[in-house]
Amino acid sequence: MSNSVSPDETGGHGQNDKPVALIAGPTASGKSGLALSLADALAHVGKSAVIINADSMQVYRDIPIVSAAPSKEEREACPHRLYLEWDGAVACSAADWANRAKVEIAAAHQAGSVPILVGGTGMYIRTLLDGIAPIPAIDPQVREVVRGLPTAEAYAELAQADPDRAARLDPGDSQRVARALEVVRSTGKTLGEWQSRKEGGIGGEIDLHPLILLPEREWLYERCDRRFLEMLGQGAVEEIEALLARDLSPDLPVMRAIGVPEIAAIIRGELSHEDAIAAGQQSTRNYAKRQYTWFRRQPPEDWARNESQDCQIGTEFARLLQS
Repeated sequence: MSNSVSPDETGGHGQNDKPVALIAGPTASGKSGLALSLADALAHVGKSAVIINADSMQVYRDIPIVSAAPSKEEREACPHRLYLEWDGAVACSAADWANRAKVEIAAAHQAGSVPILVGGTGMYIRTLLDGIAPIPAIDPQVREVVRGLPTAEAYAELAQADPDRAARLDPGDSQRVARALEVVRSTGKTLGEWQSRKEGGIGGEIDLHPLILLPEREWLYERCDRRFLEMLGQGAVEEIEALLARDLSPDLPVMRAIGVPEIAAIIRGELSHEDAIAAGQQSTRNYAKRQYTWFRRQPPEDWARNESQDCQIGTEFARLLQS
């Protein structure tokens, strides 16, 4: 994931005139609240802000409760963009989101506002900053054959066709193994070859002010558990009842959001309320753990990381808050 070009290296291209704040980290780490605090701090130095969603589930209007999207009151406190804007029947890819995010960032800059990107979806952030590989559409017949292979067989074939990629993947990761194999079969080039040709990223065109939240894990997991209970009290069961009534494909991202399968199991009588709560809390903690690991390892080392439960806006975003 690339970093932005520092102001003294822009050569006059004006990246320093296009500030973008980024608040990233695992679920329940306090990103949304911190974004509002930053927007308030910016207002105190005469700068307006626009908060832009970078969470792959908070884009769907069907699941505001389960995705823990900012409340109506929070969205009214500061302009929010790309929250609850996709219908659950339409999958929002990283490329789809990045294209819309570029438009919102440009509009914020045009209006003299500071865009604040907020979310925990690393692939969204990486696609926006670094661009996306121009992989052609996969031949439908190739996809059908590859997706029909047992995972072990697909991995063995990938090891022959693209040994570098195979060595980097978990042999049991059926989705990523199939994707890598279908790409090389359909295009004749490996996924790595395509990714080396990424295009469309804006990382070198903006002045990025990144902050990654990595609070103490036990604190984070306790918040995950409490949040799942709060969702149920806020109407999550009714929300998922309405979602199930749409009879959408189970393969759609909205149907696989953390909490949806567990709450759906309550509705269908497959799990007791107590067992569903335990399963939902475990799924949320597992998801937070994966995000925590990703954000600890993947972003550039010079991106600021806050590893406590407290965050000092004035310190973490000192340069952005200069009047």
